[in-house]
Amino acid sequence: MATTPWRALGKCMLLMNAVKAKVPAAPPTKKLTGIMKPMPVSPIRKDFLGGTPEASRGEAVKKVWAYIKLHNLRNPSDKKQIICDQKLKKLFSDKETVGFMEVSVLLSKHFVKTG
Repeated sequence: MATTPWRALGKCMLLMNAVKAKVPAAPPTKKLTGIMKPMPVSPIRKDFLGGTPEASRGEAVKKVWAYIKLHNLRNPSDKKQIICDQKLKKLFSDKETVGFMEVSVLLSKHFVKTG
């Protein structure tokens, strides 16, 4: 019985899938830089993060925004302003309100410079 091209293709696909299943995926070897690079944080920032001694800038900003949304701290009349509670006042130099563009600038001083 002759093998049709479609049967041969099906067998090849089965073999390829079997090979893919056996080969483990290589871990990414990309070096983290910029805002994705974990850096040591200040004691105030460490308390805010729940005791984590290192964090990337991107992760830190995400956690602050998550906290702001969770506690509904945006000014209802001006959504570009954040009304600081006690925890955020420690983080943002005792300011009552902070503009959303200031958040990353105010957080930058909580990252300890190394090297």
